[in-house]
Amino acid sequence: MNSRKTQLQAFERLLDIMDELREKCPWDKKQTMQTLRHLTIEETYELGDAILDNDVNEVKKELGDLLLHIVFYAKIGSETNDFDMADVCNEICDKLIHRHPHIYSDVVVKDEEEVKQNWEKLKLKEGKKSVLEGVPKSLPALVKASRIQDKVKGVGFDWEESHQVWDKVEEELEELQVEVEAGDQDKIEAEFGDVLFSMINYARFLNVNPEDALERTNKKFIKRFQYLESKAGELGKPLMDMTLAEMDIFWEEAKRLPNK
Repeated sequence: MNSRKTQLQAFERLLDIMDELREKCPWDKKQTMQTLRHLTIEETYELGDAILDNDVNEVKKELGDLLLHIVFYAKIGSETNDFDMADVCNEICDKLIHRHPHIYSDVVVKDEEEVKQNWEKLKLKEGKKSVLEGVPKSLPALVKASRIQDKVKGVGFDWEESHQVWDKVEEELEELQVEVEAGDQDKIEAEFGDVLFSMINYARFLNVNPEDALERTNKKFIKRFQYLESKAGELGKPLMDMTLAEMDIFWEEAKRLPNK
């Protein structure tokens, strides 16, 4: 692997290129933090896809794209004299040192869980009024639910045993069914949300990342459905002209194929 000196030279090269692009490229000169925001989110999701696909080469490329955005924001910040890349780096360095007293001070911890609990306590001491302040409002709901549950767990608000969580899932399912039978759409939606929240909670106790698990199922469904489409194409028969029974034959075939 590259030496620390080579790594720093590469980072300096990126900073130099960013300076040049900001000065000379019509598109780069025009960008603001607001115009970059949606592109940064897109790049983050592309990195997430590469990680799920276990494509290390693609992870490397997507990390570069995301790093470019970080450098871009820092460059814009320097132009308004608000902050620059050094400020960004020093800010996170100071935070990491402060929140790892078991490394940089004399605090002793016994395991990972205690590290997480100390992290949340330190954040409250820093002036945050709620442990949930660190959960971004714009997160997708499923990811947000996971982060909320993880945050409150850090201060001890959690179930003790996994069977208690499953009991809660079953309770919420029963309440959902009651509202489904009653036909009140607003209450159905509310209870359905409770079921999802409880299932995400249960996933934690199974050491399953619900976002990754759902995306894994999405990918599996896509591959199987595309197999179904290809078989229908070989028959020269549009899917809409096939019966469910006919489609199910190819669906079952897809399930038996490797990686399907």
